Amino acid sequence: MRHIAPISSETSHSAPEQDAVTLGRFLGKLPAGVTVLHDAGNGGAPLRWVEPSELGDPTPYLLDGEFVLTAGLPFLQAGTGSGHGGQERGDSSRPPVPGTVDPALADEYVARLVAAGVAALGFGLEPYYDAVPDEVAAACRRRGLTLVEVPASIPFAALGLEFSKLLESGSAQAFRQLAETNRHLMRAVLSARPEHELLAALAQKVPVWAALFGPDGKVRAKAGAVVELSTMQPLVKKLLAGSGPRVETEALPGHGQVLAVGHPLRSSKDATLGGLVLGTAKALTPAQNSVVSSVVGLLELLVRQRTSGSLAPSQLATAVLLHPESLAGGSTRQLNSVRDLLAQSVSGTRTGPLRVVQGVRLEGAVADGPVRELLQWRRLFDTKLVELTDYGFAAITRLKVDDQLVAEVERLGWGLVVGGTAELPGLPSAYRNASALRPRVIATGRTVREEEQAWTVAGLLGGGAGSMLASRLLAPVMALDPERRDSQLGLLRSWLGANGNWDATAKDLGLHRNSVRRQVNALAALLDTDFSQASVRAELWIALQFVDSVSPSGT
Repeated sequence: MRHIAPISSETSHSAPEQDAVTLGRFLGKLPAGVTVLHDAGNGGAPLRWVEPSELGDPTPYLLDGEFVLTAGLPFLQAGTGSGHGGQERGDSSRPPVPGTVDPALADEYVARLVAAGVAALGFGLEPYYDAVPDEVAAACRRRGLTLVEVPASIPFAALGLEFSKLLESGSAQAFRQLAETNRHLMRAVLSARPEHELLAALAQKVPVWAALFGPDGKVRAKAGAVVELSTMQPLVKKLLAGSGPRVETEALPGHGQVLAVGHPLRSSKDATLGGLVLGTAKALTPAQNSVVSSVVGLLELLVRQRTSGSLAPSQLATAVLLHPESLAGGSTRQLNSVRDLLAQSVSGTRTGPLRVVQGVRLEGAVADGPVRELLQWRRLFDTKLVELTDYGFAAITRLKVDDQLVAEVERLGWGLVVGGTAELPGLPSAYRNASALRPRVIATGRTVREEEQAWTVAGLLGGGAGSMLASRLLAPVMALDPERRDSQLGLLRSWLGANGNWDATAKDLGLHRNSVRRQVNALAALLDTDFSQASVRAELWIALQFVDSVSPSGT
């Protein structure tokens, strides 16, 4: 029995490449008895799928990188195996056909597979052939296609099952490795020299060299065997002059197969703040591209923080915790990697619930400058996790934020949204909830506590906005004399409360249903609106909740 031959050119199992199953890895896992008759030297090629086919030309149904399995039916000479057309492989009721194969037919078949990007051909013995025909083997050697002999004792389904197992185990391993890579990146970004450490981590995890450019086109950091900067200038110039999300690529003259790939670093308003240029001699795998995306996202956060006047690691960590969607390719894995920083930044190492606090700068607030404000909020809320924003600031704290602290902040001319408690993964959601209450602070000039809010439309709208809504929608009614006004408001409240039911409204008001219908129609005409629309009825019902605050009597 022949043994499986070693497959050459197997790629090393570096962390980022584990998401691909290569031909060499697959053949190395197959049962004893599977024999490599010809090695085309492509053991490192990614394998997409294992596909049995007995078609004379299966290529219209194939993708590149497939392993094609055949029992030899396409090679049967006319009339040689006419009775075998419906015979399944492994059925020993008919003897195998040793026969010969038309060399031209074999060569055309193999040529088509090679042109379609097939990685290898597996030839199954029996029921048609008891050995791989010499003509097929010769065609594979001539065309450079890896040829594998599969004995009758090993069904094709077993090969497909083994490939599926490799895919599953490879995906799990790639996930673990990517999680560890992301933890490495987060440690780098929270270091004293985040840009340099990030590029060093990238070059360690992905086979690239990297150069980081500022908006002036000058190099800020680099890692790996970076080529002469002058050769990158055309790409850098194009990268910094463009706009919008994009990737610029350019072959570097005088550097063989090296391809330079440029990623812009953009502000939240699409201003180009710099660029990252990577050089690689081969296409990156999906896992490696995921690492690159994470690095680009982190670098964008860094340059955005720099342009806002602070590069403090805690500010960056706050942004990652509250806005993980701003990290390209980001996920909850990034959140898990900053637990140590969280322990150091939010009142020591003790565990307990967190809360998001948003500060809103109100009229009359004194501007102390970003650095002094940042230090002030850190001190008051006993946390390093403070982010300066366009509306004021956001902080993550373990404090309960009592009335004394609220009073101190309000004396400085600020209003607060005090969020409810949350665990680490729930911080982005807590931030969104707090943001929904920020208009209340702006409208009232007072602190709002999420835990005290009734999460209804009227509750979220607030008294000021509710009074404006009532004044606008009910202005014609509010202009009536008091007795008539109260009668019309009572009618509207009763009819809307009864969901437009005439009989229920008539019973509630002690009127005839026809009188109710007539008065409601008259009220719709007075308000110049269509009561048949559900949205109109909903707005009127909400407005009625605030009508007392705009009533002339004030009751």
